[in-house]
Amino acid sequence: MEDLTSYPNEAHGSFSAVPELSDEELLGRFADGNAVAARLLTGRLGPRSYSVALRMLGNQAEAEDVTQEAMMRLWKMAPDWVPGQAQISTWLYRVTLNLCLDMRRRNRPDALENVAEPEDESANVVDRIQDTERKDALQAALDQLPDRQRQAVVLRHIEELSNPEIAGIMDISVEAVESLTARGKRSLAALLAGRRDELGYEHG
Repeated sequence: MEDLTSYPNEAHGSFSAVPELSDEELLGRFADGNAVAARLLTGRLGPRSYSVALRMLGNQAEAEDVTQEAMMRLWKMAPDWVPGQAQISTWLYRVTLNLCLDMRRRNRPDALENVAEPEDESANVVDRIQDTERKDALQAALDQLPDRQRQAVVLRHIEELSNPEIAGIMDISVEAVESLTARGKRSLAALLAGRRDELGYEHG
């Protein structure tokens, strides 16, 4: 199969301009041998998997590996997918999170690598440096959270999923999601509190 995994360079909507086709319909067409359906579904779901993996791992190369593995598992299970049993995006988020946990267990502790971010050419050098430091500080703080708190915070405040969606992905109650998110936010605030002046945050 051709390589369809250039996730970091694809916007969420790059290949998804066919709203009449659901994720399930695209997966079904792929299972029937339609390569275009695979390309469309990759463009729709691949960036979401990559975004979560990048924040969970703080390492671009590892996030790409996780995303490729998650998508490969999706293709392998496509012929056995039972329509209506769950949302494909929910399944993919769950697989992505589990792969991230496996990789962290294998590779940590190690040095946190910088997260590659597109540069804003309109920003001056000082602003760009400060913006990079803020992103790195957030990533470093996320990396110190317990796994479940980090998952909930990433899905809620970075991926902007609803609490019921997160509950389905993490296989916990909505109340548990709310608790994990609240604790995670408090922990992040505490971890970042001492660097507010250094990073140029406004005092609130």
